[in-house]
Order: sequence, then C-alpha cells, then structure tokens
Amino acid sequence: MISNTFENVKKIYKKHAKIINIVLIILLLIIPRLMPNSYLMGIVCRILMYATLAGSLNIINGYSGQFNIGHAGFFLIGAYTEAILATTYGWSFWPAMIIAGIVTSIVGFLVSLPTLRLRGIYLAIVTLGFSEIIRIIALNWTDVTGGPMGIKGIPSPELFGFRISGPVDYYYIFLIVGILFLFITNRILKSRVGRSWISIREDELAAKSLGVEANRAKSANFMYGAFWAGIVGATYAPYYKFIASDMFTLDEGFNILAMVIIGGQGTLIGPFVGASIATLISEVFRFASQYRMVIYAILIIVMMWWRPQGLVGAYDSILAGDDKSLKKRKKSITQKVGDN
Repeated sequence: MISNTFENVKKIYKKHAKIINIVLIILLLIIPRLMPNSYLMGIVCRILMYATLAGSLNIINGYSGQFNIGHAGFFLIGAYTEAILATTYGWSFWPAMIIAGIVTSIVGFLVSLPTLRLRGIYLAIVTLGFSEIIRIIALNWTDVTGGPMGIKGIPSPELFGFRISGPVDYYYIFLIVGILFLFITNRILKSRVGRSWISIREDELAAKSLGVEANRAKSANFMYGAFWAGIVGATYAPYYKFIASDMFTLDEGFNILAMVIIGGQGTLIGPFVGASIATLISEVFRFASQYRMVIYAILIIVMMWWRPQGLVGAYDSILAGDDKSLKKRKKSITQKVGDN
C-alpha cells in the first residue's frame, strides 16, 4: 500500500513537474522566514549538506553500480583543503571551495585506478581502507593538518563585503550547492556519459559490447562523485569553523551510505529524502547517540526487506528484485546506449 502511494506521488510529480518545482523553490527560499529559530535552521542546514553529500555517493553507488563505503575520506579531503587554504594561505572561500572540489576529484581518479577490476565487497574494502588511511594521515600530519588538535578559526565566507555567518546565511549556500548539484547531475545523466554509467550498472558486459569504455566511464564516475563530496566538505569547514580527523570516522561513512540506501539508490531525489530521515532520527535520538548506528542498521534491514530500492526508488529498479522488470530495464538501457 505504501509502495503504491510513492508510485502515485511520482506519477503526479511527473505530470505537474514544472509547477511543483516552482512551488518547491519558492518554499525553499522563504524557509528562513518561516523558521527563524536558529536551532531548527541548523537542522535544515545539516539536511541540505548531507543531502548533497549522499547524492554524490549515490552517483557512484547508484548510477554506476560501484560500491563505495569510504565516502567520508573524500568529504575529509574537501574540508581540509578549504581549511588549509583559508587559514594558512589566506584564500577566499569561493576559489578555495573550487580548488577543494578539484583536488578531491583528482584523488577520486587516483583511487579509481587500482579498483577498476574490483567489484562488490572487494571494492568496498578498498574504499573503506582508503577512507581510514586519509583520516590517519590527517590525524598525524601535524604540521599541515594540526594533528589531533585539528584546524581552528576557519574564516567565514564573504560575498560583496558581506560576511556570511549563522545558520540562515549558510542555509542559502547549502541550498545553492544542492540545486547546482541536482541541475548539473540531471543534465549529465541524460547525456551519453550518464547513460554509459547506467548501462555499466545494469550489465557491464552488454555495455562493453555496445562500445562503452567501462574503465574510463568508471573513473569519470568516481571523479564526479568525489568532486561534489569535496565541494560539500569545503562548505562544511567554515560552517563549523573547526575540523578534526575524528569528524570523518567510519561511522560518518556508514551514515552517508545509510542515507542513500534509505532514500533510494539510482534516484536524484532519494538521497535528499534519506538525508532528511537520517538527520531527523539523529536529532530525535540525540539522548542515545551511541546507539544511533544500531537504529540505522535496523532501519536499513527493514528497508532491504520491505523496499530494497529505497523509499523513492522505482518499482522496476534493478534493486526491486522483479526479474521481468529487470530484464525490460536492461534491454531499454542497452538500446539507448547502442542508439547513441
């Protein structure tokens, strides 16, 4: 019954997409007016931040079928790059944010090279190890990263002489980053590059037979997902004004992964739904923070049993478990790749 409700809502959205999008944008722009409480705005900022971060992981896991569980490592690189450029070299936030994204993207490319032949749990273990290696480097490279003490006093961004501070101001930064991510990603997924990612996810051998260069597509996919993780990390650093290696532990990586699974892999809106639910759960159960991952685990198990494609995943998703719909989906996607 609930699954049918989600499908009906998606049909209504597709039918009235333009009107609904305009209404949503207006609501998002006036939320600070409707919710002036700084605590509530802080929750909304975290939802937007994690939504884009989970979306960047979804690009890798959901659209190319690779299994990355070390996304916190890319998140860390973006945050530390911006923090070091801003505090040590006096860079402005805006160019530092772009550089953070580029540096993280390059690291994503380097990580992808030795993992091109790996799949499933083997790829997951490599990305998990990468995340921990990056965190340990940040913990011990005291001269650059501040070591266990981290980096303090990260300056706030400035725009036309106006210093951005407080949840209300940062809300608009996270909102703009999220909208840009959705817009650019949507365009890429409709291009030949995006279709090659999806074809690899559905059937890599069939994709190769149609001329898709799988290794190049996988590397590009990792780079793109890592780029946005770096951008989010760069906005995260000045928002909290302090970063340390213990903010990017394995728990953080699993937290991001949980958001993708709950919302729905292979969907643009899924990570935003998952980020909202996960962030609200963490707030409601703040008194039991040490058991938060247990709650996530239970929720993921329930999702895998009840709706494996996620809350907003399509009923004919590759994760839905329907053999007939899966065959139809593979056929349609390989035909699209072949036509292009």
